Amino acid sequence: MVGWEAIAGMFGKNAGTEDLEAFYPVRPECKADIPKTRFRPRAGKTLSARRWHAAFSEDGHLDIAKVLRRIQRGGIHPSIKGLVWEFLLGCFDPNSSFEDRNQLRQQRRERYGMWKTECQNMVPVIGSGKFITTPIITDDGQPIEDGGWHVTSAVADKKVAQWMLSLHQIGLDVVRTDRALTFYENETNQAKLWDVLAIYSWVDDDIGYVQGMNDICSPMVILLENEADAFWCFERAMRKLRENFRCSTNSIGVQSQLSTLSQVIRTVDPKLHQHLEDLDGGEYLFAFRMLMVLFRREFSFIDALYLWETQIGSR
Repeated sequence: MVGWEAIAGMFGKNAGTEDLEAFYPVRPECKADIPKTRFRPRAGKTLSARRWHAAFSEDGHLDIAKVLRRIQRGGIHPSIKGLVWEFLLGCFDPNSSFEDRNQLRQQRRERYGMWKTECQNMVPVIGSGKFITTPIITDDGQPIEDGGWHVTSAVADKKVAQWMLSLHQIGLDVVRTDRALTFYENETNQAKLWDVLAIYSWVDDDIGYVQGMNDICSPMVILLENEADAFWCFERAMRKLRENFRCSTNSIGVQSQLSTLSQVIRTVDPKLHQHLEDLDGGEYLFAFRMLMVLFRREFSFIDALYLWETQIGSR
């Protein structure tokens, strides 16, 4: 682990894009295809490891107001993003102690382990370091024999069947997730993302898995080494965003946000709004993906994280 002195030394100068890419390296062949990163950590403004460490009292209480002010001024240095995000997303109460958080973290890891075992008993590939991209049961619950990972008998339980039907779609989305990052060249890391999404879809009886959740979950998996900790960060993020993914035959989850965007543009730039109306874009459906996954695919990975943490920190 990098020591506090070494990390603090990174802030002797303003870190450039090259420094950030050391934390989130991009595959050489993909560099020309991803959006240019604009965020730069700034000495004296970005939340550094040293200032983060200094924001805790002796028993572990966090001066969250001081931390949020720093984040608003310059974001969070990559070396501590995962630790800070656990507080921003509400995994931990800033007024808790080190001991309180250690106990809670252990309880959550155990609970995640129980859910994972439950899912693994139904689909053994979970937790194996592998994942699936083809269906394992038919729409009527019959097992599909493909010589790979499959269930051994027909599935009658509606919840179980619905969950199993979603697993290969999660796998297909995992393959497409942040594929420019070298992190996901490793199949084990892809499987980690698949496990978290598969288990979340089992636990969330209401919405389950919807395409786009992979874009929300990926940063948690990259920032937090422990899979259970990544799951709980994702679970907290989904508490704030889950309505984005609620769709029916009559409405889409971000419909209200699209309506708000339309009203804002109509007010601040009537000519642009009229132009969009003329192009039959007045319902702003072109912004559906942008709002649903919080600009993950419009910005570089680094810039998207910066946008997220400044927005979360302002709420």
